[in-house]
Amino acid sequence: MTAFITRCLRNVSWLVCLLLCLTQLAWADNVSARRAEAELVDGQLAISTRFGVKLPAGLGEALTQGVPLTFRLEFELTRPRTTAYYLDISQWFSPHASMTFKLSYQPLTDRYRVAIGSFSSYYSNLNDAMRAVGAIQSWRVLNPGTLSGESPDQVAGRVRLVLDISELPKPFQLNALGSADWTLASNWVGLDMKGRN
Repeated sequence: MTAFITRCLRNVSWLVCLLLCLTQLAWADNVSARRAEAELVDGQLAISTRFGVKLPAGLGEALTQGVPLTFRLEFELTRPRTTAYYLDISQWFSPHASMTFKLSYQPLTDRYRVAIGSFSSYYSNLNDAMRAVGAIQSWRVLNPGTLSGESPDQVAGRVRLVLDISELPKPFQLNALGSADWTLASNWVGLDMKGRN
């Protein structure tokens, strides 16, 4: 009897892992990196990104009903390793830098708004607004001088764009936990370092 239960648990855990992998692949299909570049400037990285985001029907409908969507662009340094480990420990394994893009719909003007901090842009259609989500030019990450003395071929990092479920209203957070439509995230994408030999 114990052997039978152990075999069943092994099969169930294998099936759960397979489903998680397939779900992750489906999420990655909705958010893909089109550009991920970085350049060393004054011991900092200047990052430029652009993502393609396809909103599932449920998220698009919630957006037009007045639910704002917050996307988070995350950066992690992966090399030099000592600096990356120091940043992991000092920030308790959270991304080394992040930026939020808040997408909302304005029904009175029939326009979409993308806000990055206090800066906002307005778009007449959803496709144009989605092109602005995750698009940034020369975003400075890390403290000045963190990478002083490093050459571009000694530095590596990665970025990803995720829908921040914690910023949704509480009823939608519960809905998001059980639905793949509400979970959007790209895979981690390695940065193409300019000036690398």
